[in-house]
Amino acid sequence: MSVEKEITEKTLYDYQEGDLKAIFKYLDENPDNSNLLYQLPTGGGKTVVFSEIAKRYIEKTKKKVVVLTHRIELSLQTSKMLHGFGVNNKIINSDVKELIDQDEYMCFVAMVETLNNRLQEEKVEIKNIGLVIIDEAHYNSFRKLFKYFEDAVILGVTATPLSSNIKLPMKDNYKKLIIGESIASLIEKKFLAKANMYNYDVSLQTLKLGISGDYTVKSSDELYGNHSMLGKLLNAYTEIAQGTKTLIFNNGINTSRYVYETFKKAGHNIRHLDNKNTASERKEILEWFSNTPDAILTSVSILTTGFDEPSVETIILNRATRSLTLYFQMIGRGSRYLPNKEEFTVVDMGNNVARFGMWEAPVDWQEIFHFPDFYLENIKNDEEIEREFVYEMPQDLRDEFSKSENIEFDIKAEYKKSFANGEKSKLVLEKSIEQHAQICVENAEDVFDARILAKKLKEEISYRVRQYSYCIMNNTKNYKEWLEEDYERKLRSKISKKFAARM
Repeated sequence: MSVEKEITEKTLYDYQEGDLKAIFKYLDENPDNSNLLYQLPTGGGKTVVFSEIAKRYIEKTKKKVVVLTHRIELSLQTSKMLHGFGVNNKIINSDVKELIDQDEYMCFVAMVETLNNRLQEEKVEIKNIGLVIIDEAHYNSFRKLFKYFEDAVILGVTATPLSSNIKLPMKDNYKKLIIGESIASLIEKKFLAKANMYNYDVSLQTLKLGISGDYTVKSSDELYGNHSMLGKLLNAYTEIAQGTKTLIFNNGINTSRYVYETFKKAGHNIRHLDNKNTASERKEILEWFSNTPDAILTSVSILTTGFDEPSVETIILNRATRSLTLYFQMIGRGSRYLPNKEEFTVVDMGNNVARFGMWEAPVDWQEIFHFPDFYLENIKNDEEIEREFVYEMPQDLRDEFSKSENIEFDIKAEYKKSFANGEKSKLVLEKSIEQHAQICVENAEDVFDARILAKKLKEEISYRVRQYSYCIMNNTKNYKEWLEEDYERKLRSKISKKFAARM
């Protein structure tokens, strides 16, 4: 029962009616130019709510309404929804050079760039505007239009009232924020599906932050395009999502192409989509995705808005982001509720859940709206997140060490013990190497077998070295790399000595 699809009945749900009352109460009690922001989660039916607002506002005030979007697909969807509510509207697109017929319409839907160009050229002047509705209001492209609508009320609508630009907070443009229903409540009322979240610990220390405050495409491509991460992704899909309709989000086109090739080679039904595809290719790919039960679609962030495919069963975040908005948008693409789809799966390969919390967890949007700097400064950094990682040996690898009763070794606990005893900190790594050598020897026929097993411990060695470097407060990349190489060399030597002693 997707909220967006229920337009045939033109009835609003209780929570939407409640929000409408709050919005109109504010509009009645405040002067014409006091702007308002309205928050409602993705899938809660924002378009439904503001279509009804447009309808009631026109009836009540006899003034015109302009709805602004930032993408052509959103303009078309919005126009269609407004028509469904009986609001006769005209789309101002690139074909519209002048508005000769503006008296025939009380409502206009426009893309930001197009309307901005027409207003600058002074080709278009819409008279008697009372209300401007801005969809996806967290984008900053809308700000340039505010000066043209100084006498109108601006109603911004968004799932995440946090500006996409840290230097341009939303509170500068909107006087008040009205909060809609929470994700948890929409799940409980069966408007949204429940998310089953799985996360794989990933070391993100090689990622670099760009000027926008998010990770750069180049550093993301280097990390997520490497052989080991592609293998991790394929394993995650096979373990958790095999055979489900899956949407994979990446940060770079190169990564998405590597994902496509990796999955294709493994025999999976996958397509790749990016902003370089033509409109007809995009249409064909999305139709294929819609009609194919086990389809996998790998893409960059172009499907985060204006894309609605209710049958998506799995979302894989094959990227890290520091954008709360993007986090909610990506997961939201799988959250549509259907009678045969009460739950969906989210696989996080970018520590995003550790950074932002669970998707359905309560969020204090008022605090984020009023104090965005404080919120952004307190987002967990990657080193903090990684300190909390706990390495768990994969079951198939654990099976190769089946002759060893205990394979655990707690670096932090050993470090505390050594410190209390006044021993050198290096002793901790020596004990760890001894334990690793022991389990390799116990499970091998000869020295060659044991060395092969030692190579398979690479990920655990890396984890132990990282834990050790946190303990001694030396966390530089070069030092950790040197420690890992030194550890592996000493482990090989220790294994050889143990076999020699046997002889």
